[in-house]
Amino acid sequence: MKTLHKSLAVIYLLLGLLHRASAMNGPVYDVRKYGAKGDGKALDTKAIDKAINEAAAAGGGTVYFPAGDYLSVTIHLKSNVGLYIDQGATIVAATPGEGVQYDLPEKGDNEVYQDYGHCHFHNSLIVGENLHDISIMGPGRIWGKGLVRDDGKKQQEGLGNKTICLKLCRNVIFKDFTIAHGGWFCFLLTAVDNTTIDNIKMDTNRDGIDLISSKNVHISNCTVNSPNDDGIVLKCDFALNYPRVLENVTITNCQVSGYNEGTLLDGTFLKDNKSPTGRIKLGTESNGGYKNIAISNCTFDHCRGLCLETVDGADLENISINNITMHDITNAPIFVRLGARQRGPEGFPYSQLHRVMISNLTAYDVTARQGAIISGIPGHDIEDLTLSNIRIYFKGGGTQEQAANEVPALIKSYPEPDQFGITPAYGFFVRNVKDLKMSDVEVSYDKEDLRPAIALDNVEGADFEHIRAQKANGASIFMLNKVKNFKIFNSDQLENTKLAEVDKKQL
Repeated sequence: MKTLHKSLAVIYLLLGLLHRASAMNGPVYDVRKYGAKGDGKALDTKAIDKAINEAAAAGGGTVYFPAGDYLSVTIHLKSNVGLYIDQGATIVAATPGEGVQYDLPEKGDNEVYQDYGHCHFHNSLIVGENLHDISIMGPGRIWGKGLVRDDGKKQQEGLGNKTICLKLCRNVIFKDFTIAHGGWFCFLLTAVDNTTIDNIKMDTNRDGIDLISSKNVHISNCTVNSPNDDGIVLKCDFALNYPRVLENVTITNCQVSGYNEGTLLDGTFLKDNKSPTGRIKLGTESNGGYKNIAISNCTFDHCRGLCLETVDGADLENISINNITMHDITNAPIFVRLGARQRGPEGFPYSQLHRVMISNLTAYDVTARQGAIISGIPGHDIEDLTLSNIRIYFKGGGTQEQAANEVPALIKSYPEPDQFGITPAYGFFVRNVKDLKMSDVEVSYDKEDLRPAIALDNVEGADFEHIRAQKANGASIFMLNKVKNFKIFNSDQLENTKLAEVDKKQL
C-alpha cells in the first residue's frame, strides 16, 4: 500500500510539472535569478522588470515567480511575455512611503466624461499599454495590500489604486490566480481585445472586473466578492477620447457576492453589510455601445441584482442572459434602465436599448422594497424586451399606501435602483417600454403584500403568457396606466384578455 501511495504521489507531482510546463511554453525567466528576494520585505520591482525586459528582448517567454512573497510597486508588462505565479507565490502591492512609490497617473486622453479612476492607467500594480500577446497565469496570488480604494488626490503622490490595468492591448490571457484586496479595480481593461479571463478568484474592497470598450472577451469560472462595489461590470466610456463599442463578450459560470471583504477567501462568508453591491452590471459609463453580449450560468449571493444601464448615449442591443440564480438580493433583482444623464460631448445622441432577452432566472429572498424595474424615459422607450421562465420570491410586506407610490422620473440621474424608492408593485414595475413579452413568469412573497404584482406605465405592446402571481385579498395582479395593445392569455388567474388602449385599469 505504501508503494502505491508513493507511486500516486510521483504521478501527481509529474502531472503538476506537466501543467506548469504547458503554461510556460518557451524560455522561462525566474525572478529570483534577477535579484528578487521573495521575502515580503525587500522591494523586488527592479528584479521583476529586469526579468520581463530580458524576456521581451529575447522575443518572449515566461517570467516565473516561485513560492515567496514579492513586494513590488508598478510592474511593467511587455508584449510576448507572460507572468506565471506558482503555488505559494504572492505578488504583494507595497505600501507607499519614503522612496517607495507607484508610477504617477499620466495625463488622460480625456478626463471629463468618466470617473478619475477610468481616466488614468499607470498608477497601478501591474500595467500594460499598447501591448499584444501577454498573460498572467498560475495558481498563486496577488495581494493589493498597499493599494488605495480611491484616486488618492488628498494623500501623497505615488499611490497605486489598481491591481491590473491594461489599455489598448490585444491577445491577453488571465488564468487561475487569486486577487485579494485589489484597490479601486482588480482589473481595469480598456480597449483590450481578444481576451480570456478564466478561473480567477477576487475578494476585494471595490470593483472586481471593469471591462471597458473592448472586443472579443470571454470571462468564465470566476468568483468575485466585492461588498463595496460591482463584481463584474461592462462599460464603454470616453477614456480614449472617442467612443468605442464593447462587443462580442461572454460571461459564464461566474459567481458574484457581497460578503464581508476577506471572508470569501477564508471560508467564513460573513454578511454584516446590509446593503452590499457585488452583482453583474452593464453601465454606468455608456458612450460607445454594447453589442452581442451573452451572460449565462451565473449566481448572485448577498448582493444587488442584475443591472443593464445605458444613460450616456450608447446603444445597448443584442443581449442574451440565461440561467441565472440569485439569493439574498438587496435591491431590484432585475434593473433595465434607459436614461439621459448624457455624460458625454454636447450633442451626443440619446441612448437606445433594444433586443434584450432574459430567461431561466430564479431569485429567492429578495428585498421587499423593490420589484424588478424596467424603465425608459418619455420619448425614448426600451424596445423589444423578452423575459421568460422567471421565478422570483420576494420578502413581501408591502402596504396599500406603497401601492400608490409615484416613482420619480430621474431622467438625468445616476441610474441606481435604490434611487427609485419603494416600487408600487412588488413584482415588476415597467415604464416607457415598447414591445414587451413575458412568458412563464411567477412572482410570490413570504409576507403578505398589498401592492399589485405587476405595474405597467406608458407601455405599448405588452404580451403576457403563463403568468402566476401571489395576490392578497383586495390587491390586483396588474395595475395598468396608459397602456396600449395589452394581451394576457393562458394564465390561470385571469381570463384571456386583449385591450387596445386603457388609461387606468386593474386586473
